Amino acid sequence: MDSLTQAVLGASVQGVGLGKYQGRKALFYGALLGTLPDLDVLIHYADPISRMTYHRGFSHSLLVLPVFALILAWLIKKIGKNNAYSFSRLYATLCLALITHPLLDAFTVYGTQLFWPFTPIPQQWSGVFIIDPLYTLPLLFAVLWMLIKGATQQTQRILALSLLWSCLYLAWGTYGQYHHQQRVQAALASQGIVVQRIMATPMPLNTLLFRVVAETDNDEYIDAVSGWFDTEPPEFIRLPQGLHWKNHLQNNFLFQRLNWFTDGWLAIDNINKQLVVTDLRMGVPGNHNFRFIVAEQDVNGQWHNIEPQRSRQAINGNTTGLLAKMWHRIWHSLPPLPLAQWQQNADTAKSDKPQ
Repeated sequence: MDSLTQAVLGASVQGVGLGKYQGRKALFYGALLGTLPDLDVLIHYADPISRMTYHRGFSHSLLVLPVFALILAWLIKKIGKNNAYSFSRLYATLCLALITHPLLDAFTVYGTQLFWPFTPIPQQWSGVFIIDPLYTLPLLFAVLWMLIKGATQQTQRILALSLLWSCLYLAWGTYGQYHHQQRVQAALASQGIVVQRIMATPMPLNTLLFRVVAETDNDEYIDAVSGWFDTEPPEFIRLPQGLHWKNHLQNNFLFQRLNWFTDGWLAIDNINKQLVVTDLRMGVPGNHNFRFIVAEQDVNGQWHNIEPQRSRQAINGNTTGLLAKMWHRIWHSLPPLPLAQWQQNADTAKSDKPQ
């Protein structure tokens, strides 16, 4: 999630847990703790795939943060021996202020390594977009109210209610992605399209409109849009996934890491004798957030791994009016989002068959 959301979430947790003892300072301490795990972005990595896949790693681990909270609580009690609150209360508050950060991140589609140093597929529960005002604003208003009125019983109760709202909102979004997966899968099945696996994620700034991606059994993927107020079947397009190009990337460690990190939700294109890998989970056709050039073909037709670089080719940078179109699409099934236009803005160079 965005930094503001993580800060106000941490502030809310600490305000509820220690506001009675620390006053307004609890909000400041909690905001710092809520932001702390994202300081891993300051670590320099040599290539963009490493930057992407090592983010939300050790600093987001549920096996690391509770230990860090324990050390921090011990230091605080050692330095301030006359603190009125108990060690167990302090530790529980610090631990929650820290671990709610990666838990919230895990509700986005990006991927969070909750169990680092172990390496299961990063958690991507897809219940909320990375920025969602309906999640953030109640927390923000509750924090500002305590800043204005002080840490009273009433303001702490308001903070607690805002945290309850945040939990219910995540539950709503998580149910939404399951519902729209089922809806799109049923629509595809009615047209005889076999789906191997399917995922859904909220579209920007809301949990009323979902983007659904599905893999078929013939090296294609489906990109669909489904909303809660739809009266028509979900619109969708079919695009080549290009998984046959994986044969040229078997010895490419960074590609394999990206494949692990995304749980294989990738498309591969041969564009101007370069293999471009696209993370299908984020963005829309023609405007995917993460695309990487990972290999090049020489004059003899042989493929060679290269240091990955971000690909900007054939990405439609004109997003003017896109949010307005999405807002309209939330309430009206027709006209649909311009999926066909997005497809035209996708890579114009078709994937060739491997030699």
